[in-house]
Amino acid sequence: MSLSRIDLIDYATLPPMTEYKTLSDVTAAYFTEHPEEIDAFLTEAFTDYARDGDSAALLSALRIIVRVKGVSTVAAEIGMSRQGLQKALSANGNPRLDNINAIMRAMGYQLMPKRLTDIAA
Repeated sequence: MSLSRIDLIDYATLPPMTEYKTLSDVTAAYFTEHPEEIDAFLTEAFTDYARDGDSAALLSALRIIVRVKGVSTVAAEIGMSRQGLQKALSANGNPRLDNINAIMRAMGYQLMPKRLTDIAA
């Protein structure tokens, strides 16, 4: 699954599009209903980041999953304000590594190294 392949979302299972403001809203709603797919989504987000270095795309993926888990809940767990968390994960955000690690841990994940040879080119 690639971040660009959100076309796999079964829109028929989601509320009408008029209830959403952005594509991120649709994606967050999808992962709320299909939490079993979050692991693959995050793995692909980090794989894409390792390949192309697009930090805005990685932060967008993290922002979506933080919304699924609850922005206020994650912020409280890592000791940040809701606004601070949203700013860190914004397209222009530049969060420190310890912030990314804390966010990942609050969502039930850890940062793990993976050999570049294991990542398909």
